[in-house]
Amino acid sequence: MRYPVYHAPPMAKPQADRIEVAHAAIPTAFRDTPQFEADELSRAIGARAFVKVESLNPIRSFKARGACWFAARRGAEAGRDASGHRAGWVTGSAGNFGQGLAFAAGRAGIPLTVFSSVRANPDKVAAMRRLGAEVRLEGDDFDAAKEAGRAFAASTGASFVEDGREPEITEGAGTIALECFEEDAGDILVSPVGNGALIGGMGLWVRRCQPNVRVVGVVAAGAPVMRRAWETGDSTAAPAPPDTAADGIAVRVPVPEAVAVMREVVHEVVEVGEAALRDAVRILHRTLGLVVEPAGAAGVAAALEHPGRFGGRRLVLPLCGGNAERRLLRECLLAERPGA
Repeated sequence: MRYPVYHAPPMAKPQADRIEVAHAAIPTAFRDTPQFEADELSRAIGARAFVKVESLNPIRSFKARGACWFAARRGAEAGRDASGHRAGWVTGSAGNFGQGLAFAAGRAGIPLTVFSSVRANPDKVAAMRRLGAEVRLEGDDFDAAKEAGRAFAASTGASFVEDGREPEITEGAGTIALECFEEDAGDILVSPVGNGALIGGMGLWVRRCQPNVRVVGVVAAGAPVMRRAWETGDSTAAPAPPDTAADGIAVRVPVPEAVAVMREVVHEVVEVGEAALRDAVRILHRTLGLVVEPAGAAGVAAALEHPGRFGGRRLVLPLCGGNAERRLLRECLLAERPGA
């Protein structure tokens, strides 16, 4: 079933000065995550790698940072149905944001319905349900599921929560940069680009507090629409569905608010191929003993695929998700390639 793309009115912009406030509101399970210079990884990618591990928490991704700050600021606004009963929140998610919002909604006592694609990672779907979300599978990709969710919210009185559009979600993600740059960690921040909240929030903090740091985004070559949107400001949907194993950055329809923030704070966006993404997953497992999903490993993939840009530099690398689909993970770890 096809759903028309809904163009919502613009939201307020995220603010760098709220990122520090957001940090104090985020549960300790998701704050002050491990960060260190990874020597063996550095040798493998030919650059000094300062990693920020965002997968060792109750949902194995960074997404609860923004979701919990959103709940703290906006939970009282959760929608109500025609009878006045609390209808709660609805969102669209490939899985990680849905888990983050389910965690936050559970703590706040807010009902949550998540729409995911019929092709969604079943492990992520199961995790969202364990966290208390009702999950509905509709549409062939994430953006189709999101539009189904938006239509459902409009019909029930629930509030639709969109990753990349809500300013609090961007501010919460920005707390990662606050922690990364408490010390002199590096001179290039290399971040995956999905809906844009992560790189937008971190970029806002970097521009304010570390203006000499270069902010580089990474998209999958099979899902390049966010690079085009950042370059041109055009948030038109891509003409073809995403073709990448990195479901967390498999965007077809850019979020205009996120694109606007990216155009202010991001210096460059690069593409990486599927082989580099898989190699990055394998190298992170071999050098750090970590399971990182392809989207979360995109920064490492960029260093592998673009040595001329990053070789020898000090890279800050958020490893921002560990919910790899099991079959894909087995393929990545078993398919050893020379030099990977």
